[in-house]
This record gives sequence, C-alpha cells and structure tokens, in this order.
Amino acid sequence: MKRLMLALSLTLSAAALAPGHVRAGATDTDEERAARWSEIKTSIFGDRAVTASESAVKIDAPARALDAALVPIGLTLADKDNVKGLSFIIDDNPSPYAAHFTFGPAADPGEIKLRVRVNNYTNVHAVVETKDGKLLEAAKFVKASGGCSAPMGMSDEEAMKGMGEMRLKFGGEVQPGKPAEATLMVRHPNFSGMQMNQVTRDYTPARYIEKLDVTYGDALVFHLDGDISIASNPVIHFGFKPEGKGPIKVVASDNQGGRWEQSFPVPSASN
Repeated sequence: MKRLMLALSLTLSAAALAPGHVRAGATDTDEERAARWSEIKTSIFGDRAVTASESAVKIDAPARALDAALVPIGLTLADKDNVKGLSFIIDDNPSPYAAHFTFGPAADPGEIKLRVRVNNYTNVHAVVETKDGKLLEAAKFVKASGGCSAPMGMSDEEAMKGMGEMRLKFGGEVQPGKPAEATLMVRHPNFSGMQMNQVTRDYTPARYIEKLDVTYGDALVFHLDGDISIASNPVIHFGFKPEGKGPIKVVASDNQGGRWEQSFPVPSASN
C-alpha cells in the first residue's frame, strides 16, 4: 500500500507538469474533475470497474470546511456485512489516496469517521470493496484550501511531544454480542512534508502514521493504511463486535520507523 500511495502521488505530480493535463483548481469544470478522477481510479484500481452507488456508501463532509487542515469526514456503509474494505480519496490533494481500511471479523463497519487535510476545492471519493469483489463509489464536493501546508501553530518539537500516546473512548455500554462503538485518538503530528517551520523557514520532513492495526482479542477489527492527508493527531471513530475475550489492542507505525502499541480493557464486555 505504501508503494501504491507513493507511486500514485508521483504519477499525478508528474502528470500535472505534462502539457494538456487537467490541473486541479477551484475553477475546474465538472469534465476536468471527471477526467482527474478517471486518472486516479485507474492508478489505484487498475482496470477494475468502479460503479457509482450513492446507496452503498454515504459521505458526510462539510460543503465548505471551517479548517482545511482538520476536515471531519463520516462514511456510512449500507450493507456493512458485505464490506471487505473501504478507500477514501481526496482527488486534488498532492497525495490523493488518504486512507484504506481493511475490515476483519471483529469489525462492525457500519460507520467510520476520521479527520483529513484538504488542499484545494475538490471532489472526495469513498470506494467500498464488497466481499464478492465489487467496487462501489460515492463522491462529494468540498471547498477548502491549503490544508496540507497549513502550519500546526507550534514548533516541531512541541508537535512531537508525547508522540504515540493513545486514548480510546467507548460510546455507551458495551455488551457481548451487540455492536459497539469506540473513538481512537493517537498523538502524532502527521507532518505532510509541505509545512514550513515558522522559525527556521525550512520544510518539515514528512512523518505520518503509515499503518494502524486495531484488534479485539485475537480478531482483527481493521487495518488502516494511511498517508499525509490524514490530519495531525488522528482521531478515528469505528464500530466493533465485542465477541470473545478482549482487550482492544492498537499498533501504530509511521513512515520513519516509529512504532507504538497499547491495549485497552473493554468495559462490561465480559458481563
């Protein structure tokens, strides 16, 4: 997945310099945006058919972002029992492939929420992969600008303090056999590589959470492949099935070799 995301980013960056390529921008026409999406989905999914289906996945996103570096996204999946994976793509970001979720047997993938950076007026796409191999997509237009290069408002050293610390909050009472919800918070600057240090005036090297695994006992809830488009200090809301014995374990790693893990007891799961 890392190679795919990097290759996609480099492909699109190079293509942006080529004559005749459709450049991203607030004034792009629908036809230009459609051409860019066609290019992106071919880079990610090859020649597999990607079928529009607003009923398969619903995107909840602001029409105009209040903070382009912290855009809330909600993804609701209609046929959650038939979902294998979920991709979220921000078409006009420097690295469009923001996140890919692979769901395991302990997942309840009815809804995923996360926060992302949006660098330009853009379409965003959610693509569901079903267990029988179909790809179903929905799109939404979001107005935002500069999210990938926005400074964090603190020094790099301050932004990296406590890196890897995690918190997990549960939504209501957790009962065996009933779907439950949780919100994971990971302290990590997720530097995009486009942010300028306000003191040195140098660009801070990219450092972002690349992989994240959430398990319940021995069963996978989800695996996440991430990239620079996920906002700093990632927050991910997800559903899981509290069947069997916990705890919930989270393992995160970043693109510079950092690795962190933490286990969380599940309240009332054994009652």
